[in-house]
Amino acid sequence: MDVVAGCRAFLAVATQGSFTAGAASVRIPQSVASRRVAALEAHLGARLLERSSRTVAVTSVGRDLLPTARRLVDLADALVEGAERARRRPLRCGVPDTLAVPDLARFAARTGHVVDPVPLPRAGRVEAVRQRDLPVALVPVPPDEAEWTSVLGVAAVPGLLRAPSFRWSSLRRGRASGRSARQEGLRRCWLLPEDDVPHVRDVVVRAAAAAGLQPVQVGVADSPVAALADALGGGDVVLVTRPEARTWGLDWCPVSGCVLVRGLAVLAGRDEDAHRLRGEFADAVAGLWEEV
Repeated sequence: MDVVAGCRAFLAVATQGSFTAGAASVRIPQSVASRRVAALEAHLGARLLERSSRTVAVTSVGRDLLPTARRLVDLADALVEGAERARRRPLRCGVPDTLAVPDLARFAARTGHVVDPVPLPRAGRVEAVRQRDLPVALVPVPPDEAEWTSVLGVAAVPGLLRAPSFRWSSLRRGRASGRSARQEGLRRCWLLPEDDVPHVRDVVVRAAAAAGLQPVQVGVADSPVAALADALGGGDVVLVTRPEARTWGLDWCPVSGCVLVRGLAVLAGRDEDAHRLRGEFADAVAGLWEEV
């Protein structure tokens, strides 16, 4: 039987001196209160209440058990309240540092502020979970291992991308010397540190080389801010998702001849946290990036 429910009904009836009033105080029908008290008495093997046509009196056994019943009900209520607080405690989640404040705010709002996004570089997210500084994080993985995916394309200042898709040959200009790309006046393509992974970087390097670009024309930026600064100030392009380009005020187009994908998966210290992110909050995570 449900001992807690029986004790709750017993306490209510004993306090009110009536099954009708007691049942009303805990918002259950009088018949339910009567059945629960009877079941508790049968479970304990003792009568707790003396019933008459008008009144209800607590027996001596009932008086002895009242304090214990009250503690049991209070503990059960505390358990439910504690579980609710635990469910609503923000789950700190490492997310890519390419996300802007509006992105983070929308993500937090979609999760009811139950998930607290913490923007960190790729390596920092992995290390934070391993060191248990964060319970969970979204980390880059190859597309075939990803739980969320987003197409990467080239972004540049408005007016610079004049074709529906980006061709690597559009960055080609003359023959380079031993000087830097900036000294040569060459336009470059920057990868974000987030995408400095083999399944993105190697594809880009091979495609750029096949198009005749100089090795210095493809590089990994020190940070998203540095990549955006070069795109704004020098006519360079940067490899990002469409939502990132929109947030940064850049035009965006897909890359011709190859499909570049950023894949993300959950890394967590506990399976429970991973399941929450994959299940309860999967739509909120997907809302951060466009799915392939």
